[in-house]
Amino acid sequence: MIRKIALFPILLVIVVFQSSLGLAEEKHFQTTLFGWGAEGYDVVAYFTEGKPVEGKSEFRFDWKGAKWRFASAANRDKFAVNPEKYTPQYGGYCAYAVSQGYTASIDPEAWSVVEGKLYLNYSKGVRATWQKDIAGYIQSADKNWPSLKAGL
Repeated sequence: MIRKIALFPILLVIVVFQSSLGLAEEKHFQTTLFGWGAEGYDVVAYFTEGKPVEGKSEFRFDWKGAKWRFASAANRDKFAVNPEKYTPQYGGYCAYAVSQGYTASIDPEAWSVVEGKLYLNYSKGVRATWQKDIAGYIQSADKNWPSLKAGL
């Protein structure tokens, strides 16, 4: 019994240290209730197939506080090599909303790839507005995102 009690403080320190390492990880991606980034859609497929494709749980990759699902092991592996290439801009929040100074959820069917970057929008209607001045909205969103991200 004495040995178990003596080990408790050591185990407590290990658990607290591991928890603090997790807190140091940047976590700014919008996720579903279950932690899925991009609403569980395969972010690589937007680039490779040119359309939204639902991911599968068996092809999962955890990165920056979100669980990312993919339609195939090949897409998961592409993502694992270079996640920044595929993750949506502005933490996966609606790009138009960020350009306006706030965050909003997304519809995975409302998307655009612009100059090799993925942008998601709240709805197809919002995407239509976004498409009227993509460059201007990106410029505004780029300015707004650091302070919005800091508040998440």
